[in-house]
Amino acid sequence: MITFNDSVFRLQTENTDYIFRITKFGHLEHVYYGAKLTPEKELLSASDVEALAPKRTAQAGGSIVNYSKEDPLYCLDTMCLEWSGIGKGDYRFSPSEIKMPGDTFTSDFVYESYSIKDGNIPMKELPSAKGKEEECSSLEINLIDKACDVKLSLIYTVYEKANCITRRVVLLNENPQDIVIRRLLSMSMDKPNMGFNLITFDGDWAREAHRHDRPLQPGVFVNESRTGASSNKHNPGFLLCENGTSQCHGRVYGFNLVYSGNHFGFAELNSHELVRVGIGISPHCFEWTLKNGESFETPEAVITFSDNGFNGLSRNFHSFVNNHIVPLQWQDKDRPVLYNSWEPCFFKFNQRKLTSLARLSKKMGMELFVLDDGWFEGRDNDMAGLGDYGVNRKKFPRGLSRFARKVRKMGLEFGIWFEPEMINENSNLFRNHPEYAVRQQGCHNGYQSSLGRNQLVLDLCNPSVRDYIVDSVGKILDETQASYVKWDMNRHISEFYSEHITSAGEFFHRYILGLYDILKRIFEPRPHILLESCSSGGNRFDLGMLCFSPQIWTSDCTDPVVRLNIQGGLSYLYPQSTMGAHVSDAPHQQTLRDTPLSTRYNVACFGSLGYELDLRFLSPAEKREIKEQVTFYKKHRKTFQYGTFERQPVVSSRLKNKTYWLCRGKDEIVAGFFQTQAGVGEEPDVLRISGLESEKTYRVTTKPQKLYIKRFGGLVKHLLPITLDPNGFILRTVNRHYSLTDCVETYECRGSTLAAGINLNTQFMGSYYNDKTRLLGDYGSSLYTVSNPC
Repeated sequence: MITFNDSVFRLQTENTDYIFRITKFGHLEHVYYGAKLTPEKELLSASDVEALAPKRTAQAGGSIVNYSKEDPLYCLDTMCLEWSGIGKGDYRFSPSEIKMPGDTFTSDFVYESYSIKDGNIPMKELPSAKGKEEECSSLEINLIDKACDVKLSLIYTVYEKANCITRRVVLLNENPQDIVIRRLLSMSMDKPNMGFNLITFDGDWAREAHRHDRPLQPGVFVNESRTGASSNKHNPGFLLCENGTSQCHGRVYGFNLVYSGNHFGFAELNSHELVRVGIGISPHCFEWTLKNGESFETPEAVITFSDNGFNGLSRNFHSFVNNHIVPLQWQDKDRPVLYNSWEPCFFKFNQRKLTSLARLSKKMGMELFVLDDGWFEGRDNDMAGLGDYGVNRKKFPRGLSRFARKVRKMGLEFGIWFEPEMINENSNLFRNHPEYAVRQQGCHNGYQSSLGRNQLVLDLCNPSVRDYIVDSVGKILDETQASYVKWDMNRHISEFYSEHITSAGEFFHRYILGLYDILKRIFEPRPHILLESCSSGGNRFDLGMLCFSPQIWTSDCTDPVVRLNIQGGLSYLYPQSTMGAHVSDAPHQQTLRDTPLSTRYNVACFGSLGYELDLRFLSPAEKREIKEQVTFYKKHRKTFQYGTFERQPVVSSRLKNKTYWLCRGKDEIVAGFFQTQAGVGEEPDVLRISGLESEKTYRVTTKPQKLYIKRFGGLVKHLLPITLDPNGFILRTVNRHYSLTDCVETYECRGSTLAAGINLNTQFMGSYYNDKTRLLGDYGSSLYTVSNPC
């Protein structure tokens, strides 16, 4: 709900209020953003607004610059603003840097008009949040720089049930002279410092989105990507929280960006204890000229607030993504359990091998077979073939379409991998069209092209390149009747040059606009295809890609111990339905860590589940376990993918080696307990679940899972009446066909008891074993179901 009264704008969601006002000089002064102050439709009095607003009752001394002679107390540097320019006394980081007519960087945008409408305001080229008229409302505030006749529109859209607000900016040049944009962020907001900590989600290949906290100190902290994509180095989303905020308590603000290219987020603490926060396109090598009558539109920023800790904030973001970002036809739709050929095969496969894997995956209950890299001409390694779409007839002598039909006859859907944005120098496309690749030209002709994974980047600024990709990918999709696509991008952008743009400063943004154009043209006519975006894992995990791709390959690392940090980090910003998560072979290719099959599954099921291991070499016991896993996941799929996700605080852990997750479904809860490295004499573990009806009785049950004899090594001799070689034929044979069931616990108790915490059975403590002992050890885990009242 959006209202305007006595120069005050008030934006309300179900649980939050966002308030700002027009000052006497026409600037927009931020007043309040936080928990809802009054019920919907109840007006906030002028005295309430005045009480909330920062005060200007004393003249600051020293080097303070006043905005106007008319008011010695009006200084932009000491005010909380919704937008601020340059050259009028505000020395904080400005959301814009524009070279205005007259060769000046000074800008002073003041209020001109506003409009309010139901629904959202469509964007021209960029993806944006979706919402029906009854789900959201929009405010457009028009500002003007009167000296230069340049206009700036601030657009706010309120998504009430998700407790999120989007913001973006449109800059319009009405001056006869050109203006040059060097920086134009999507939003800026100022607040008094509340003892904030800044939280970002950072990493690299195979270790994306690890949470990092630091207290906000004087100066400017920047969270930025310069790789040409949103990047695995720094996810666009970040948080500001009050000191002491926990998963369930405390005030926290979240910021994200609906964009897949270079991004820039910042938080500044100035000498007046005011915090400015902003987010938008990175100004790195950015320059955009606007002629008279031309405009520039920024991506949407997304902001949210919760006074119920990080879990409350995640609920807001998750609701927003599930209901307003992912394509409409995939909202609340079950994601299939898939099998992917990459880790089992790499490039070494033929049709017979793939057919065998497909049959086995079907027997174990999987629903989708995905043919990964290596299916096209010349693609026997990563040094050749990218850019070409002819089918490799050595691997598929009767063609790819025939193989896809065979897969569907087994009762599986068929999916396929592409890397359309890239090109190998050893490819027919490069030999025929070397100009399609991004390479330095002109005075820099002497530079050698920079390769990443033996490949160059295709110039998506070139309309002919975009047409080639759309036609080539579309043809394969239609011929194979694929129902799933994995869209990969396996390198960062280094050179940035195109003959199809007027300035190199436009390249990074034009590239992303080209990518969005391609995705629209391929997938809008084929809405039945499930698109999973990938970029060497989570190198492009962002809201922009999620507008086209309902799920994203979270990381190339499938080690569940690392995935706890990766999926856990991303869960602050994105729902579990968006996270591709696979069970792979162990030891893991990325870490050489050997983890139990149960833990690989227990982590992966808190996402869109898949398997990526060679099913042919599993033991009969392992095949049975995987079949049981898939059955359990299907039964609880809606809860895993769309339940309310929570990171539960560990009651006590001197070793800090435990993680608790849970998903609240419509009629059930599924909780996960994860242990990294075990200690000697582990302390008691407590399963605590709040939010249930205190007087009703609930049943808590451990999901049964297998323990393999080989894990105990030479210890088995202490359990047997005779001594057997743990590596000998007998025990190896027993291990292949039989397994033990780990401790299964069942409790029936009141909701108030669960909120207080259930003490779980004791873990193994160095001696003695019975079927009541939990045998977790290093990297052990368990799942627990909490059913509706008995």
